[in-house]
Parts: sequence; structure tokens; C-alpha cells
Amino acid sequence: MRALLPLLRTGWGWRTAPPAAAFLSRGRGAGPGPHRAMAFYRTEERGQPYSPSYRLFFKNVAGHYISPFHDIPLKVDSTENLFHMVVEVPRWTNAKMEIATEEPLNPIKQDIKDGKLRYVANIFPHKGYIWNYGALPQTWEDPHRKDKSTDCCGDNDPIDVCEIGSKVLSCGEVIHVKILGILALIDQGETDWKIIAINVNDPEASKFHDIDDVKKYKPGYLEATLNWFRLYKVPEGKQENQFAFNGEFRNKAFALEVIRSTHECWKTLLMKKCDGGAINCTNVQVCDSPFHCTQEEARSIVELVSPSPNKESKEEDTQQVWHFLDK
Repeated sequence: MRALLPLLRTGWGWRTAPPAAAFLSRGRGAGPGPHRAMAFYRTEERGQPYSPSYRLFFKNVAGHYISPFHDIPLKVDSTENLFHMVVEVPRWTNAKMEIATEEPLNPIKQDIKDGKLRYVANIFPHKGYIWNYGALPQTWEDPHRKDKSTDCCGDNDPIDVCEIGSKVLSCGEVIHVKILGILALIDQGETDWKIIAINVNDPEASKFHDIDDVKKYKPGYLEATLNWFRLYKVPEGKQENQFAFNGEFRNKAFALEVIRSTHECWKTLLMKKCDGGAINCTNVQVCDSPFHCTQEEARSIVELVSPSPNKESKEEDTQQVWHFLDK
């Protein structure tokens, strides 16, 4: 008989209990030390990289397939400001990788638009994404719920994160982050929150506690972030993006409240108490959810996707093109 992982009640609501092996892997005398989230999660590639077939699946420490959207807890522990982040796009890269919210187990894939793989343009002086970009698991921006502060509904995705630490991370890494602030992008009439956070293992993480610390210790980074989001779709022939609050970044307290709200929306989604549309809620560890599946069923889902071939793949040469825009 398979063991079900209970949902634990916390100040933030629910989180899935990790397997006992996760605690054993730390060692009895581990002490505080660095936070090593990736030790609890592994990834498995399927399909050809930089192709429509590519998928990156996730496993927990026990080797069982899981959903990075639904099965990785939002909070690391009871600490107020310590969250899991799933890295989708490493800094300085162009391929628009994202959690496949409409597929079972929600692997990471490269986004496709009009039949073509998506790459963000290089807008001088930046190369690709200017942070490690990803999402907070167990959050959902409800497209049917109007946000009081922006007067727009959500964009139907997990909440996005811009990680500003010094290390270039890898696609599929799961890290622990401190929340510093938030930006409200309005994308085609939808609220698309952008969390500003830093890897707790970054050498300078101890300096950063709120959004003003980013202004102090990384001058120009927030201005570059605002400009990046304003212009990144212009090379595609689209208009500049707009922002709530006149493009001002909100502080940590505001960001934490937005995260709390999107976590509540996710819980409603997983319990089938709202219209999730095409969102796939298949999960392995949220045992109270009507979308819960067995480990065997999860393995069958993954095995339907072809294994990765041995030959190397390269990004498109178009990623060497630079755009010079009037800012």
C-alpha cells in the first residue's frame, strides 16, 4: 500500500510533507549550514533540447516523479521569508522555458507561439534574461479574480520570480530565496506579478532584506528590470508593456501579501473549488486533492514522452541578433 503525504497546516495554509528520506539525507548533525534545496529534487530530460518535444521532469529525493507546480512546497519551513523557487530560465539565456501548466506533472518545456519556439530578444546592452527567472510553486494568479491593487485579473500562471544573486543557475534548479519586493506588470490587461528575490546561498544575501537594499547594493538593477519588461516584446512588433503603480516597485511586506493571496488561489484550484480551465492539477503529494495520482500513474505519464537522444542541440543563431531601441 502506498503511503500518502499529508498536507501540513502552517501559517500560510498547506504544504506537503517531505519523505522521511529527505530528513535522513541531511545527517543528524547537519546544523544550520547552507540551504541546499536541490539535494531534495532532481530532474530528468526527455525529448530533444531546443525542440518542441523537449520536457524536463522533476523527481523528489525518493526518486518519485512529482509536479514542480503542485508538489514542491511554497515555504521551505516556518521561517517567514524563505521560499522555494523553481528556476526556468538561467540568466543571460534566451530560450523561453516555462512550467507546462496544462500538461500532467507540469514539466518544464520551451514555449511555442505561432508554431515556433520562443526566444526573448537581445535588447542592448542586455543578453537574454538579466536575472535567473522562474516561479514560486504552489501559487496561481487566478484569471477570474480581479486584483484590488491593479484592478486586473491574474494571468493564469504561477507567480514569476527574478532572482538577482551573482550565480548563473541552471534550468530546473530548485533553490531557497528571500523575497525583497515586487513589480506589477500589466500584460494585455492581465496582472503579471514579478517577484524580486535573492538566493539565500548568495555570498551577499545577508545584505538584502527589502527592496531598498537592491537600490543600495545593486544600483541600476531595478531600473534595468523595469526597462527590460517594458521593452522585451517590442522586437516582436508589439507595444511596450505597462505597469501598475507607475512602474514603482513595492516592498517585501507587499510582496509577501501577494504571495499569500496567490497561494490561497492555488489551494482553491487544487481542491477543485474554482474553474481551473486548462490548468492540469495532477499531483503526487497533495493527497487531499481530487487530482492526486499514484507514483505508478506518474511514471506512466513520463514514459509516454520519448527519452532524450545523445546528440547535442544548439540554440537558434537568431539569438546573436541585437536590438537597439530608443529607451
